Amino acid sequence: MSKPKINDQLREQIISQPDVILDDQDLMHALIAANERAMGGNIVDLRGIAMERLESRLDRLEDTHRSVIAAAYENLAGTNQVNRAILRMLDPMEFEVFLRDLAGPVADILRVDCVKLVLESVQNDEEPAVQRLGDVLSVAEPGFIADYLTQGRNIPLRQVTLRQIQDGAPEIYGDKADWMRSEACLKLDFGAGRLPGMLVMGAEDPHQFSPQQGTDLLAFFAAVFERSMRRWLS
Repeated sequence: MSKPKINDQLREQIISQPDVILDDQDLMHALIAANERAMGGNIVDLRGIAMERLESRLDRLEDTHRSVIAAAYENLAGTNQVNRAILRMLDPMEFEVFLRDLAGPVADILRVDCVKLVLESVQNDEEPAVQRLGDVLSVAEPGFIADYLTQGRNIPLRQVTLRQIQDGAPEIYGDKADWMRSEACLKLDFGAGRLPGMLVMGAEDPHQFSPQQGTDLLAFFAAVFERSMRRWLS
């Protein structure tokens, strides 16, 4: 029984353009499978095994490249987002507007549902200025920030703390507390002789902030905010 011959026109096309075959994974799989069938089941095709392993490695390499590109794009997008928020934060020429913008345009750029500034003070929160800024400013007694960041545990204080929460603290989030599911806490140093502060960003999305995420961009944001506050306070 004679084997069917390949069409002359197709044969000439393959000979003139072999890359068309080599670049087509489905065709190469079919050719390798046909070659293995022709050799029989008792013959070990080391070249075929090597090609399969190489193909598997190439697939993994492609997946890694895609992951690296996605991570790089996400990092660039995050950098642009924080830079835009910082520029917007530095626009106001008045202190109250500077603080109010945190809960408005700055929060919108950062895509968080709540931004609160917590200041430790020996004064209470009945001061007129505090009352006017109640949507963005909370006043707490000395020591509150360290307790809030560590949650009573004996651990070092980090500049940036990212975590998921069941509910937000009412003394910070007010009437939005029940909706908060993750938060970023930025510890603030206002200089010698001044009590510390904390900038809290809350999100309804439980996955927006988690301990596994990087903190470099938020640490930079906190550093800029600290310097701006020091100028206002002076």
